[in-house]
Amino acid sequence: MIDFMDSELTGEERDPKSSRFTIIPVPLERTVSYGSGTNKGPDAILEASNELERICQIGDMVLEPCQLGIDTQQPVDCSGPLPQIMDAISQRTSDAIANNKLPVVLGGEHSLSYGAVMGVQKALGRPIGLVQIDAHADLRVAYQGNKHSHASVMHLLADENVRLAQFGVRALCREEMQSRQNNNIFHVDGEALVSGNIHEVSLPDDFPQDIYISFDVDGLDPSLMPATGTPVPGGLGYYQALHLVEHALEGRNCVGLDVVELAPDGNPAWDFTAAQIVYRLMAATL
Repeated sequence: MIDFMDSELTGEERDPKSSRFTIIPVPLERTVSYGSGTNKGPDAILEASNELERICQIGDMVLEPCQLGIDTQQPVDCSGPLPQIMDAISQRTSDAIANNKLPVVLGGEHSLSYGAVMGVQKALGRPIGLVQIDAHADLRVAYQGNKHSHASVMHLLADENVRLAQFGVRALCREEMQSRQNNNIFHVDGEALVSGNIHEVSLPDDFPQDIYISFDVDGLDPSLMPATGTPVPGGLGYYQALHLVEHALEGRNCVGLDVVELAPDGNPAWDFTAAQIVYRLMAATL
């Protein structure tokens, strides 16, 4: 394993004591229901990140997140029972917040977000909001008998009083539609966003100030990101997805993020795309 942006960072910039960002690889693949390979996602992102440039431009802003330091941790052990893995992920993100760092979790299947968000919320001691880029609502209850399924992660978080805002969904069932209504889930789905070329959607005024970002790469159109287990047509554009997140963060505080569901297929373009998304999201938190 190499560090995130290994070839670019100075010794000081990778110092875990002073770094602003903490990379937490989670090579989890346990409940995937179609394509496989998410356990290889974190390594692929780290490898591709070695080719990233230091400068990140967002509109007229020229940002260099790595100047604030990026510490890359050892991967979370994903060999045990899922509840145990969630506890381990939660401890990592909780420790990051306690040490005044921003946890950046690399997946791995989307079920990992439950542990990651619970750790952040526990450390902060208050409810947080989650902005989700995704092709799926992930609001099923115990999908295929597993409450920690990748298809159930947002249901679990809603039960934990995490406020949800979903962008780009274009595959959901009636159970999830009912869950959206029951849990007051804010959403603007894929067809409306893509057909209207919408890049900015304001969150409700009462949405929490502390925001966790969960970016499932299948939220992008498969022409831009085919290396994922469930590539659904009609997805978001690259800049469109990023602009939606960046606008949602305006006037709010990002307390953590994950990028999940990369399933490397041998084409480095998709790994690099995921790595670039990670770095751009880090820049959006500044």
